[in-house]
Amino acid sequence: MTEPKNALVVRGGWDGHQPYEATELFIPYLKDNGYDVRVEESPKVYADAEYMAGVDLIMQCMTMTTIEKDEFAGLRTAVENGTGLAGWHGGIADSYRNNSDYLHLIGGQFACHPGKHPDECIGEQSDNYVPYTVNMLPAAAEHPITQGINDFDLVTEQYWVLSDDYIDVLATTTQKVREWDPWNREVTSPAIWTRQWGKGRIFVATPGHRVEILQDTNVRTIIERGLLWASR
Repeated sequence: MTEPKNALVVRGGWDGHQPYEATELFIPYLKDNGYDVRVEESPKVYADAEYMAGVDLIMQCMTMTTIEKDEFAGLRTAVENGTGLAGWHGGIADSYRNNSDYLHLIGGQFACHPGKHPDECIGEQSDNYVPYTVNMLPAAAEHPITQGINDFDLVTEQYWVLSDDYIDVLATTTQKVREWDPWNREVTSPAIWTRQWGKGRIFVATPGHRVEILQDTNVRTIIERGLLWASR
């Protein structure tokens, strides 16, 4: 009989990303794939070295909060030793702005999500929902996370990401130039990427602002595959 793997779900931060509801979408999937799942509402658990040594996968959905030095050190050590780290949207790419080493670990950081024309804005999250395309790169065709998935369209937050070239990009998205924007040429950002860190794998998908986007067939499939791919 195969021993179960251990998945740690760390969720919290800004409520607008629905960290509870979003992670609950994927916890049954992890259990169906043989994981024992532990859920924590803060990154404090990362400082527990003995526990972290046995974690095969971290699914993090923690936006715009902070991480202490010992917590981050524990997270980085676990990944270096083979623990997978996976997440989507701000839950992984905009988690701990106070820690530059965390940004280095992930390889891409949310910068902004250009929204609608100022005259259309009403002061709600929807001000930043725009139609855009997730464009698959040639590498995506054979990768287990994205195999069989073609370019697809969404209407939600489109992430402009600051990144480095140590990420392996599977898909991109391009910010258009609009008459009210201050930039004067298109900007292409990674939308789905992986990263090898020591013995550990990292997976990031920028779509996933709220549950309705996570329920999109393409987005959900990519994240489910990404979780399994990242795992030890």
